[in-house]
Amino acid sequence: MGLDDYVNTFGVHCKRLYGQRVKKLTIDAQFTCPNRDGTLGVGGCTFCNVASFSGEQNSEQPIAQQLTQGKVRAQSAIKCTTSVNITSTSAAKYIAYFQAYTSTYDEYKVLKKKYDQALEDTDIVGLHIGTRPDCVPNEVLDLLVEYQQRGIEVWLELGLQTANNHTLKRINRGHQLCEYRQTVKNARERGIKVCTHLILGLPGETSVDYFNSLQTVLGIGVDGLKLHPLHIVEGSIMAKQWRYQPMPLMSLDEYASEVAKLIRHTPKEIIFHRVTAYAKKPMLLAPDWCAFRWDGLVAIVNELRDFGGQGSALMFSQQKTA
Repeated sequence: MGLDDYVNTFGVHCKRLYGQRVKKLTIDAQFTCPNRDGTLGVGGCTFCNVASFSGEQNSEQPIAQQLTQGKVRAQSAIKCTTSVNITSTSAAKYIAYFQAYTSTYDEYKVLKKKYDQALEDTDIVGLHIGTRPDCVPNEVLDLLVEYQQRGIEVWLELGLQTANNHTLKRINRGHQLCEYRQTVKNARERGIKVCTHLILGLPGETSVDYFNSLQTVLGIGVDGLKLHPLHIVEGSIMAKQWRYQPMPLMSLDEYASEVAKLIRHTPKEIIFHRVTAYAKKPMLLAPDWCAFRWDGLVAIVNELRDFGGQGSALMFSQQKTA
């Protein structure tokens, strides 16, 4: 039994839509961030070093070349995990994922040109735009609607991380919950699907905060979720703090237990794009378990198997009140 047996995953969603595996191809389109270029601040969010999750991209390469290389990596990964002999990348479908930094933070014409370059690839069926809640003007949302009308599946991925305004200030996000609330409203009124990113283990937060963040996001309205543990990576402000005075970080068992609880309290129609994350050594400083891609998934699946899958806590609550 795997994660798909307990969770409404993005992989399952893609199989329903396209009848086959769909892989994300990450793109570094040389965007920056208002929290780095001096508009809001410098140094970025305290946990952030984009290289920890986009290290295989070369932002100086044209987008088409990044996509081509991404296809080669994706097909190699599939061959390593299946016995299927895939001889051509053209038979597969892909999603162009603008992941690095704030992928709506530029002039409209620049954004459109970069998005259009990705969509020139006929294997691309989806467009995922990773960004901050305070950097999504209505003209960009209207552009995303145009792509949807062409049959492209569009997701707006918003890095909220937590619904706790005190924590948002502590980690130097440069925005608060109100900006997130307004952007979600603007996007979903246009029919654009929203995937929200949440981090578990941020300094000062507890299980209560994780649960409150989930409930807040669900109350505002959301279509997808990405969950991952706080991990300390080279080049981040937290790395400097951690070296001076190491902060407590979640163990694998703690993280799996907390994530499984959130999944059980999430309605079944919400799509989980991710439930954990990892980083490679030596970029990763701590916790060590985040260096292993499958350990987190296995631990979470075991928790779900033992205590119930997505939405099970909601069903139990409904039965009690019936």
